[in-house]
Amino acid sequence: MLNIKWIRENPGAFDHGLARRGLAPMAEKVLALDKARREALTHVQFRQRQRKALSKAIADRHRQGESTDALRARGAAHKSLQTATTCDVNVTRLTEALEGPQGLLMTIPNMPAEDVPNSDAAHTELRRVGMVPIFPFPPKAHDTIGAALGLMDFERASRIAGARFVILKGMLARLERALSAFMLDVHTTEFGYIEVSPPALVRDQALLGTGQLPKFSADLFQTDTSLWLVPTAEVPLTNLVAGEILDEAILPLRYTAMTLCFRSEAGAAGKDTRGMLRQHQFSKVELVSVTHPDQSEAEHQRMTACAEEVLKRLQLPYRVVMLCPRDMGFAACRTYDLEVWLPGQGRYREISSCSHCGDFQARRMKARFRPMGKSGPRYVHTMNGSGLAVGRTLVAVLENYQQADGAVLVPEVLRPYLRGQEIIAPHV
Repeated sequence: MLNIKWIRENPGAFDHGLARRGLAPMAEKVLALDKARREALTHVQFRQRQRKALSKAIADRHRQGESTDALRARGAAHKSLQTATTCDVNVTRLTEALEGPQGLLMTIPNMPAEDVPNSDAAHTELRRVGMVPIFPFPPKAHDTIGAALGLMDFERASRIAGARFVILKGMLARLERALSAFMLDVHTTEFGYIEVSPPALVRDQALLGTGQLPKFSADLFQTDTSLWLVPTAEVPLTNLVAGEILDEAILPLRYTAMTLCFRSEAGAAGKDTRGMLRQHQFSKVELVSVTHPDQSEAEHQRMTACAEEVLKRLQLPYRVVMLCPRDMGFAACRTYDLEVWLPGQGRYREISSCSHCGDFQARRMKARFRPMGKSGPRYVHTMNGSGLAVGRTLVAVLENYQQADGAVLVPEVLRPYLRGQEIIAPHV
């Protein structure tokens, strides 16, 4: 959530940031609600002072043995008048004034960082890593490879759960598990992330804190008990610090988790309907950092490098792009996407998004830290990234390591997780 004080002081910059995201100006509306809220608060505080003064006067007269009947009658009349005028007539308006700016701010995205290019249509490519493989045969897409191996079944998954689900069997199921274990091992033993096994169901407040609610409820799955299935482990991991005031000395906090993720993919009809690229259920290893504001820029670069290292060790060619403002996530002020090369499509496809959120999520979650030697807590900065999306990494391995006879080589770093197996051969 944005700082209302910043909007008051920088209405032009606020509207400019919205324009960069392709949104209409809102400063006038936000500030009008903010003014009404402050006037409503002044009204409430005036009434509270009146009641407090009257109560004190009654107590003083009572101690002095004087009659309090007149003051009590005045208080009763005052209360009756307030009930008739304020409660019956103005309570709705007063409530709207008090809640209006807060409710509106919860629907407004983060401002793009100054270094994010203003391109409306294209992202900015920062670097390419690894050589795109050249095959002596037409490369196949992952779903064709998986079906030929006899280990990837969309038809039975559809009968069980509907469209956009898959069943992996045998070595492909083991390969997916190996990828998850490899990623977690790298991030925990080498990069200092703390592994967490979080809930897969969360309350409204957790999704409000990270920015998925209230605007994006259609993209989520909700149970009949009002809990939500997590769309990403970013939600429970970031909320580990919700409502807390942390000691500065423990920052940065770095968390990782492998979870199933659930997304309704609302509005995605016709996009990647074949294969595993856009599923309702998928596995992902998530990275979350909670940092001191002075450390957050360096931490964002570090997190991106950690995600890149997984691709490097798997020897998968990829590129890094900075997203343009219109394509960034709701809570992000800057996002680096890692895009892996998929020979079956002949193009790079997203496999990780590493987003810097500044204090945007922290304000929504009320997550702060206490600076050493200074008075008053400050908001932490948060960031998140995939380290990596496991299903899409499996897709990339199948397509980049495919062989002419339909077999798939196992990347060297994964072989210890598969008891030394070097190749996955077609099922006979």
